[in-house]
Amino acid sequence: MEKTLVLGDTHGRSFWKLAVNIEEPDRVIFVGDYFDSFDINTEIQVNNFLDILEYKKTSGKEVILLIGNHDHHYFPEIGYTGTSGYQQVGKFQIEPIIDQNRKHLQMAYQMDNYLFSHAGVSTVFMDMIFGKEGWNIDKVDNELNELFKYKPHAFEFTGWDPYGNDDKQTPIWIRPTALMRANKKSELKSKYIQIFGHTQNDGINLNHIKKSAGDKYYNIDCLGTSGEYLVIQNNKIKVGSIR
Repeated sequence: MEKTLVLGDTHGRSFWKLAVNIEEPDRVIFVGDYFDSFDINTEIQVNNFLDILEYKKTSGKEVILLIGNHDHHYFPEIGYTGTSGYQQVGKFQIEPIIDQNRKHLQMAYQMDNYLFSHAGVSTVFMDMIFGKEGWNIDKVDNELNELFKYKPHAFEFTGWDPYGNDDKQTPIWIRPTALMRANKKSELKSKYIQIFGHTQNDGINLNHIKKSAGDKYYNIDCLGTSGEYLVIQNNKIKVGSIR
């Protein structure tokens, strides 16, 4: 009967508080991108992230904070990578908070047959990084979290396509088309339902997802457009909204 609330990219917005109050979940998963808003100043973005951290530490709920591409470049060992929206001045406020709270942040999370990451996990990327026999299909989240711990640069933008629509692209950068193409005949596709953000859309249409992605890929980066999010309960997915 546990209820899991899955929230898309926040980018400094506090809409997540409304979703938490509406759903009263047992578990909350943020898919990353807490920073780099084009219309919210750095101070508000930072305060919103601090509120998220406080909620994780004090709510008594299980709160999963995934890392997005707009968070990755604020880890001190990474730095500016050319990503749009990067706050050259704001980094002096953001970097220390990211660094001090890195133990609360992770690259991926698994729950039953659901796999959560910021942009999606490509079999091609996993094979390229770990070797075809070098990673465990049952522990994809552990593999990625350990990789980030010791090789955070492995998640930087890669591939030939400037938009990130490349099968080799990392789990914080890959686009849905490349993700589905890369996993078309893979065990990763047969084993997991992937839920991610990163590529903004107008809403979560479950009928469209069923037809186009076979209920295997849910792009939920629409918190700032439609105000929608996902709720998982009793192994069923439904769409909720703050509006």
